[in-house]
Amino acid sequence: MKIFITGGTGFLGTNLVTRLSRTEHTLCCLIRKNTPASERLRTLGATLVQGDITDKASILRGMNGCDWVIHLAGLYRFWAPDPQVFRNVNIDGARNVMECALDNGVSKVVHVSTCGIYGKPEDCPYREQSNVGPVRYSDYFKTKYEGDQIVWDLHRSKGLPVVVVYPTAVLGANDPKATGKYIWNFIHRRMPATVFDDSYFTFVYVKDVAEVIVRAAEKEGNIGERYLIGAEQITFGRVNQMLSEISGVPVPRLHLPDALTMLNAMLLTGIANVLNKEPLWGMSTSQMQVMRAGVRADGSKAERDLGIRYTPVRVALEEAIASLK
Repeated sequence: MKIFITGGTGFLGTNLVTRLSRTEHTLCCLIRKNTPASERLRTLGATLVQGDITDKASILRGMNGCDWVIHLAGLYRFWAPDPQVFRNVNIDGARNVMECALDNGVSKVVHVSTCGIYGKPEDCPYREQSNVGPVRYSDYFKTKYEGDQIVWDLHRSKGLPVVVVYPTAVLGANDPKATGKYIWNFIHRRMPATVFDDSYFTFVYVKDVAEVIVRAAEKEGNIGERYLIGAEQITFGRVNQMLSEISGVPVPRLHLPDALTMLNAMLLTGIANVLNKEPLWGMSTSQMQVMRAGVRADGSKAERDLGIRYTPVRVALEEAIASLK
């Protein structure tokens, strides 16, 4: 199959393209102008098409002749100087890609969403069929949720042949985003205190996510399915212990109570908004709200339906630490 991929230069995207390069599929990646990581995709055998998911005409041209679409591109951050960019990418961009898929008559779309669209449901752990919670704790999750609704509406109203995957917190080598920065701060002793030690989060290895995406695309008869992707539910306290065991760096002795953590996050976010610079230690209000709420998601459906076996989280942390050193 000829596959059109958005977001191929990102953390998950490069792992996905690497996995797909070992198949018989032909790969076509949409890239923005002057993207440094694009050459790596070329060496993996992908054809590069210049464009942007906010530019519908460029998507339509690049997608022409493709059989499948894998949509990974999105704005994954917990703070931005202008919150409007979340809507431009995660809502309008998703709509553009899905409408172009319909216009090009592709036979399958794999849309990569996030577990965060569920908020904090009553079900614990929650599953694909669980009712979403009433609150989403960041602009990223809010806009991904709205983008998700557009995708499913096009599936119902216009027959968009879509499968949606919902990764939990992704771990692995060379992660430049929030989780990677958390690990970097820990092993370089830039974390002055621990927070939310008893809060549970669900984690998954980046290569397992790539594997689920490939198998979801290749599986027959699963149009309309949803797959949560999550391996282990672990407290941040346990994560810190594993980081310490692997790296040899002691866990910070200071622990901030929840209320004081949120107060500091509000202060640091206010300073960031004034200075137009990301909050110190990644302590934006939205990221701290997400960490406090936690994520307890059940990723077992992907194991049953797609035949994957999740990699232990400790292995993912070992890779992440090795790459950051």
